[in-house]
Amino acid sequence: MQTNSSEFLQQLSGAIEDVAKSASQSVVSVGLDRRSGTGVVVDGEGHILTASHVVRRLEETEVGTSDGRRLRAKVVGRNPYADLALIKVDGANLKPIELGDSGSLRVGQFVLALANPFSGAVSATSGIVTGVNRPIGGWWRFSIHDAIVTDARLNPGYSGGPLVDASGRMVGMNVAYMMNRGIAVPINAIRKSLETMAKGENVKRAYLGIVSGPIELPDEVAERTDVNQDAALMVFSVEPESAAKKGGLVLGDVLLRLEDKRITSVQDLQEALGKEAIGRRTKALVLRGEVLKELTLVPSASD
Repeated sequence: MQTNSSEFLQQLSGAIEDVAKSASQSVVSVGLDRRSGTGVVVDGEGHILTASHVVRRLEETEVGTSDGRRLRAKVVGRNPYADLALIKVDGANLKPIELGDSGSLRVGQFVLALANPFSGAVSATSGIVTGVNRPIGGWWRFSIHDAIVTDARLNPGYSGGPLVDASGRMVGMNVAYMMNRGIAVPINAIRKSLETMAKGENVKRAYLGIVSGPIELPDEVAERTDVNQDAALMVFSVEPESAAKKGGLVLGDVLLRLEDKRITSVQDLQEALGKEAIGRRTKALVLRGEVLKELTLVPSASD
């Protein structure tokens, strides 16, 4: 029995090592001071995904590969409110990582967090997924409505690095470590921004400045308020000086509708806050306690 256990552990250790080795070929350092953060190669054209807070407002930065090369990189696009940035190097023959499907992640699933903050050997930590589709807000300016939460420790410099599954496929990008938990933007949400950023554009969308999450509406609430829907979004936080704050949204409000669109999920909210909603007076129906209120919000631009 002991021999079998030892062999199993050796096989498991070897499998994890193989995953880390394969994925690490796509992981680079990002930053002029060599210790700023991490990036991951996402295509064969030299595009590298990293965190917006790693490149800050720079137009150019430096990339360090695991084989010791230092390369100049241009910042080609940003989605700052999802903490995403895309940079590009030319003629470097970098290996892209395989992109996975974050929609299939389950609590308890094994993951690896990879980083290259020192422009050399890639670092890794491991853990399990402890939560999916979590609304996360914090002291940083961005908010993530559908974050992946893991117990993989993210040391300084891990921001912008990939979170990979047991097959080495990238399922998220690590952006923060708080309350002993790693926070990652899911790859399915990132895909929506990659095409725009690769064109040299910043992702723009209307922005309210809230962190929210879906809740079920009890039947009695719907009956008393004449609201014909069984789910909505509860407001967990409101940013100071945001469109939501100026329009009167407060912590604990339940957002039911924007204009005539029912808001039952974060996806509904994101679809309602397209680029065309920037600067437009938008009617919002909210439930405050047991009282329906109609507010007028003027969403701001995301960048």
